[in-house]
Amino acid sequence: MLGELDARGVKFITLRMRSPALMSCIESLTPSDYKAVHLERPGPHNRPRVNESVGVKPTRYPGAVRQLVVRGLGREAPTVIISNDHDLSTKALIERYARRMNIEDRLAEIIRAFHADAISSAVNLNVDLDIMLCVLARALVAAVRARLPGYANAAPDTIQRRFLDTPGEIINTADTITIRLERRACSPVLRQADLTADTRVPWWGNRTLHYDIS
Repeated sequence: MLGELDARGVKFITLRMRSPALMSCIESLTPSDYKAVHLERPGPHNRPRVNESVGVKPTRYPGAVRQLVVRGLGREAPTVIISNDHDLSTKALIERYARRMNIEDRLAEIIRAFHADAISSAVNLNVDLDIMLCVLARALVAAVRARLPGYANAAPDTIQRRFLDTPGEIINTADTITIRLERRACSPVLRQADLTADTRVPWWGNRTLHYDIS
């Protein structure tokens, strides 16, 4: 597969399987074999140590690739990246792959928070809809947490457990739907949040949706 991509002129960045032979080679490296790289990313794992090799020939690959052994990305085992892109800088190569790792983390959040691994229907046709709804739910949760003081980086399941899973009462009048939430430990956060108390909903007969936070 990687050989076909290379033959078509497609640049790839992927992980190499950590075989026993490869791990033995990595363990033989000394601290002086690594160099520090500063990544333009937030968080504690922005100064990994990298050992780079060129001319590496993986099994069943027709040519040679660049190989980066990276330590300090937040994982116990070293990350082994291979690529046929010989023009991209070491820093840019790691940052590009790190973005893929962020996507994987977001997918893990979706699975954990919205149970995307427990698809609601056995019919294959509905799988895409289930995943789309999970992605939409995560986007909505992200929009809510951005307005909650101190919760901008909270995981979706944290937002769901502390705020969305709150009991309350729905009061229906002629032109207003009032959602009265019960008092909880996180109620002061909701009262300080940048949330609109009243929202007019055009497709709901122009009724007003009102939140009453105890």
